[in-house]
Amino acid sequence: INNLSPSTRSSLLEEFRANRDKRWTIKELHGYIIEFSGDQHGSRFIQQQLEEVGDDEKQQVFQEIVPHKTDDLIRDVFGNYVIQKFFEFGTPTQKDILAKAVNEQIVDLSLQIYGCRVVQKAIEYISEDQQADFIHRLEPHILTCVKDAHGNHVIQKLVEVVKPERLTFLPLLADHILDVATHPYGCRVLQRCLERLPDRYTRSLLEAIHRYTVELMQDQYGNYVIQFILEQGHDGDKAIVISHIQGNLVNLAHHKYASNVCEKALICTDSANRELLINEMMDLLPPNNESPILIMAKDQYANYVLQRALSVVDGEQKDLFFNDVKSMLAVLRRSTTTYYRPLVSSTFVSQ
Repeated sequence: INNLSPSTRSSLLEEFRANRDKRWTIKELHGYIIEFSGDQHGSRFIQQQLEEVGDDEKQQVFQEIVPHKTDDLIRDVFGNYVIQKFFEFGTPTQKDILAKAVNEQIVDLSLQIYGCRVVQKAIEYISEDQQADFIHRLEPHILTCVKDAHGNHVIQKLVEVVKPERLTFLPLLADHILDVATHPYGCRVLQRCLERLPDRYTRSLLEAIHRYTVELMQDQYGNYVIQFILEQGHDGDKAIVISHIQGNLVNLAHHKYASNVCEKALICTDSANRELLINEMMDLLPPNNESPILIMAKDQYANYVLQRALSVVDGEQKDLFFNDVKSMLAVLRRSTTTYYRPLVSSTFVSQ
């Protein structure tokens, strides 16, 4: 279909494109619905009309599309929007017919750039039983969809719209948690589950995540899942994450991705745990009594954790911590690294 070139457009479509100020009607497009749906301007006109016209005009459009051109339009850059409008404004019968057509090819459509948008729109407007049919067809291919640039949006839409008790694929995500959480799209799906679903439906996911907390902190994508728990999770789940950082903060702060988790922990934890974490930066390290502050200030990642600690420390610990940092500045100025420089110019330290 696609946007037709002037040489292949019908005279009607050419006239329509040239005279868009004219008050066109759906009836004038009889026999040309497919061509207009595949044209940028024609598609937009049909979409607008489907929002306004009566059932007779909708049926005129529908019968030119179904059944022979349904799949073509669903997969088309402009045609897919016409199908989406039918899910929003079509009659119950039309929606039912389209839902069955989508369900027959739901895996392929979910993995296709325009088809996935139609599937997402369908999920919003079809019945609960039809949603369950979609999930039943997708379930053997859930991991493929989760890890696909287009399919992951379909799974996220299911999580957002479908009743949690019908999301029968959640145990599969828990069983493959490391694979999902460390994937660029999988980590987004997991975060959507944790954000939208009640605790009893996410508990198995969280228990699986907790088994790999340290590995996920250090992963390019998994660290976002752990940060999400620190930001929006229940206190008990936050406490489990914090427990994996405590006693290991200085090491984790040196890691490219785990350092982000350390910063988030300093921001999101309670004052008691924050004090314990900052104490780790102040306690000298055996066997040579090295200063964690000095070590962290010289590191390209850990220096950000140190700066974050300076911005959140409070109470009696604040003066002690500031003094410890200031006492290291003379040593730092003699070093060849430049990572410490934000500490020197920091309003916290230069006061």
